[in-house]
Amino acid sequence: MPILTLQELDLLGKKVLMRVDFNVPLNKEGTIIDNTRIKESIPSIAYIIKAGGSVILMSHLGRPNGRKDPLLSLKPCVQELSQLLKIPVQMAKDCVGEEVSSQAHNLKAGEVLLLENLRFYPAEEKPSLDPLFAKQLASFADLYVNDAFGTAHRNHSSTCAVASYFPGKAAAGLLLQKEIQALTSLLINPKRPFFALIGGAKISTKLGVLKALASKTEALFVGGAMAFTFFKALGIKIGSSPHEDDQLEAASALIALCQKKQIPLHLPTDLVIADAFSNEATTQIVNLSQGIPDGWEGMDIGPQTCKNWSLALKEAATIFWNGPFGVFEFPRFSQGTRHIAKVLSKLKALTVVGGGDSVAAVNQWGFASQFTHVSTGGGAALEYIEYGHLPGIDALSNINSTVAK
Repeated sequence: MPILTLQELDLLGKKVLMRVDFNVPLNKEGTIIDNTRIKESIPSIAYIIKAGGSVILMSHLGRPNGRKDPLLSLKPCVQELSQLLKIPVQMAKDCVGEEVSSQAHNLKAGEVLLLENLRFYPAEEKPSLDPLFAKQLASFADLYVNDAFGTAHRNHSSTCAVASYFPGKAAAGLLLQKEIQALTSLLINPKRPFFALIGGAKISTKLGVLKALASKTEALFVGGAMAFTFFKALGIKIGSSPHEDDQLEAASALIALCQKKQIPLHLPTDLVIADAFSNEATTQIVNLSQGIPDGWEGMDIGPQTCKNWSLALKEAATIFWNGPFGVFEFPRFSQGTRHIAKVLSKLKALTVVGGGDSVAAVNQWGFASQFTHVSTGGGAALEYIEYGHLPGIDALSNINSTVAK
């Protein structure tokens, strides 16, 4: 279904309610570590301002579980946004209520208002708990724009329910359009051979996409903590490494599926292991044929795995990467992820990276500009690959509907 775009809306004198993804990483002091998601929202905001509209931004931050948590306020984002836009951005004390409604009503053309964290209310994540929550949000504006690809896979009030109050006036922002176009051209209809690298903690959260990728790719590379569930399923000793016993059957089934489809499944052949989950722990490198001794846990892929994977990846025409391959937040155990990121950045292949940790890593190491596409949504990118559509995109107006005037 072709969807309505921001460029097709008449914005002059209109208030635009725009869902953005300001779920940015913060340090212990509450300072933004990586402002990529905020920077990516600038083109749509600037476009609306230039066209004579005003913007009411809404986002979530972290997981406050339906309670107001000052540590998860969007205040750091309003400061960052003001600097990037070079205009003062207003900050609402809440995301709904009479005071917010008044602030939105009084917003003038060219002005920007950021609402407080949507997830301070349970109805954001569970719209059925209070349908009036979405209705209140919708009442602030004339038009709705979704520019939050990172949350487009969520059937939440701000991504789906709100859109229903804007028939023929719910459009995709510039970032959402860019993400859809890039992921469709690069991953739904990829140049082949198409390889995928999947890391991260749990196989349970990525099982669906792993199955989908087994049918879409010419090779799968699996690292990170999820690899230990595969190792245990293969009868390899994993020591104290994190794993999911309830996913052992699923891991075995995926191994069998790859064998049936003759898709190479590349698992680490060696690991950096440690005697404690700490950057200061004692370490050693073990070959997986030995297994991991009791009391030790895997922390990163080893040098031989880096070498093997680097050689294999040179054969690809398109590569998708999601998730780190070790405990990369500890400098001593970031080398595997960094090595693969550097290799990917130098390949002639079309390269796509998606996922908060992966994107933060390539930004931190200065590799982001060398990737074909850096996606702002990890889970959303995975589900888009798996299903070919997302609830937040499906909720937008059909392009064939009457364009808002």
